[in-house]
Amino acid sequence: MAERSKKGEYRMDFAEPQVPDGLFQKCEKCGEIICSEDVVTNYHTCPNCQAYFRVPPRARISMVADKGSFSEWDMDLPISDPLKFPGYLEKLEHMRQVTGIDEAVLTGAVRIDGMPVAIGVMAASFMMGSMGEIVGEKLTRMIERATRERLPIVIFCSSGGARMQEGIVSLMQMAKTSGALKRHSDAGLYYVSVLTDPTTGGVMASFAMLGDTVLAEPGALIGFAGPRVIEQTIGQKLPEGFQRSEFLLEHGFVDKIVKRERVKKTLSFLIEANGGEKPPVMQNLAASVPPQEKVEID
Repeated sequence: MAERSKKGEYRMDFAEPQVPDGLFQKCEKCGEIICSEDVVTNYHTCPNCQAYFRVPPRARISMVADKGSFSEWDMDLPISDPLKFPGYLEKLEHMRQVTGIDEAVLTGAVRIDGMPVAIGVMAASFMMGSMGEIVGEKLTRMIERATRERLPIVIFCSSGGARMQEGIVSLMQMAKTSGALKRHSDAGLYYVSVLTDPTTGGVMASFAMLGDTVLAEPGALIGFAGPRVIEQTIGQKLPEGFQRSEFLLEHGFVDKIVKRERVKKTLSFLIEANGGEKPPVMQNLAASVPPQEKVEID
């Protein structure tokens, strides 16, 4: 718009261009600025270099679950603040507002190719997926319900470890979740753990590594202490790629690395092979697929 100044001159004022928040994002690996929509449609990976972005829990569920099959369990459990840690309650409330979830894990039931499955998905966006009392409680309740209802379990792990604001109470969740998984295993039921970036600390040292089958995403950081902490402690340089999923596969700590777009097919194959039953319509569809395609899970 043109405005006339006191000197009688005309000046053109142009509004600054406005770019909606979240329309673009930067890939930390290649440095390219990319459209957020392209990231989502590409399984939350960079369309330029194929680097993996972290996936919100509901988006993660939509990648593997049959459409509309997710039923959430144990929502809105009471907030835990056992140490009365200064500012902790405010931090939790802020995280709830920002992420749209009530804690660092979502649990519930889904169907994968028609087969019922109990699922837990951790959220790195919520206090780095740290495990406190409520995270441990939600996972334990999910595992115990899966045991009662004789369901296989899939847990997508993503965590910086135990939550320091809850002290020893957070560490107790390691034993609680592990004990629940032992009872699930004793009942002859199947558990798949999927390790994503990062899976560290108390989560890695408990339920994350207890799967009957342990899968990992490419390039995921997996370990107890971080590599910088280890190097500072032992005074040595670690091998190239140490604590990445490829290194762990080579040394026998994970069973398979699966690309994100293949996870649903892989989970379906594993669950069916370990006792899951597809509905008749899904069985008929599977029968029409050539055998070499049915067993291909790479």
